[in-house]
Amino acid sequence: MSAPPNTVAGNTTPRRSVLLTGAPQPWKWTIMNPSIIGWSHLPFGRLDDSLEAMIIKVARGAIADAGISSNEVDAMWLGHFNSGLVPDGFPASLMIQADEGLRWKPATRVENACASGSAAIYSAIAAIKAGEADIALVVGAEKMTNNSTADVTTALGGASYQKEEAGSSFPQIFAQFAQAYFEEFGDHSATLATIAAKNHANGAKNPLAHMRKDVGFEFCNTVSDKNPMVAEPLRVTDCSLISDGAAAIVIASDDVARSYDRAIRFRSTAHVQDILPMSRRKLTDFEGPAKAFASAFDRAGISVNDLDFAEIHDCFTIAELLVYEAMGLAPKGAGAKVLEDGTVYPEGALPINLSGGLKSKGHPVGATGVSMHVMTAMQLAGEAGELQKEDADLGCVFNMGGSGVANYCSILERRD
Repeated sequence: MSAPPNTVAGNTTPRRSVLLTGAPQPWKWTIMNPSIIGWSHLPFGRLDDSLEAMIIKVARGAIADAGISSNEVDAMWLGHFNSGLVPDGFPASLMIQADEGLRWKPATRVENACASGSAAIYSAIAAIKAGEADIALVVGAEKMTNNSTADVTTALGGASYQKEEAGSSFPQIFAQFAQAYFEEFGDHSATLATIAAKNHANGAKNPLAHMRKDVGFEFCNTVSDKNPMVAEPLRVTDCSLISDGAAAIVIASDDVARSYDRAIRFRSTAHVQDILPMSRRKLTDFEGPAKAFASAFDRAGISVNDLDFAEIHDCFTIAELLVYEAMGLAPKGAGAKVLEDGTVYPEGALPINLSGGLKSKGHPVGATGVSMHVMTAMQLAGEAGELQKEDADLGCVFNMGGSGVANYCSILERRD
């Protein structure tokens, strides 16, 4: 007699697929989700460190924070975009430079545009769930500031659909989202300025942030010599920062994590990849992000109202506005309301980007997804300092690559 569908022969207990993509299946997990047991995060900004030096620092820091030896690490993943930003085209083994005990362990570099860090994390989770590893080291890193702004713009432009979008900068690409939103729902320039001011105010309290300055709404809402228009209607204050930085986490299977008092469990994860050409998408629908949130919420058995806080991908202020709606926090076209009623502020019902987000904390591309998970783990562990949200039990990370193409949503909680 053959085994029922989606079961292992000899075991008739249904098991849900451990794949991180695709529609949810009507089975419950039988493999306990892994947890973050250690982390490390460099201050973001214009750093003297090389890519290698940053990788080494955070790898050592995360291993030490987890209280393990390097010999206990089973495999490593590095989130790194590059696209010509540095000459290191083969950086996975740079993680081994952190400790001789990492030599001979599998090491893989992962790239998925601005979501490269989360792609590396999800690769590690998949290996743990498959039984290929019990403890994984994940590093995200990017060296950007040794290039001119023009060269960085060109490199980032590689994350667009070259057949139709080559030559467009990412400010120009997200300006199209803003233009489409304004055409459909009216001019929301002041809304975007409010988002920028909120995130700068949050980032001013974050010792790891690139720009620790509360610049205020009026500055963000006014075009000036210090805040020029970059790609109408986006001003400098609507754009995330060009930063160097690295972050790392140690992820462990539930069997390992259960011995830790300070373990942050992945309650659910969802990865949704959309088509690349913008011409085939209705920009204001933000379908990829919406599907990622819906899948992660479904797998976690929650709604957006159950979250205590979220770190979301504000590469541009229009992206944060669209994410409010994609995650179900506001109806389409009404994202401004959660700013007006205070929902997304630190004392609101669902604070968004307490870290300052990419807007203030910085956006070293390959490091961003890992950084967001570190910030969330710190909140859930009660170690976020001035950024701490009281009674933070359930957090959300949304990391996006390209123009809403690579979409990763994680729901995290303390493993009690």
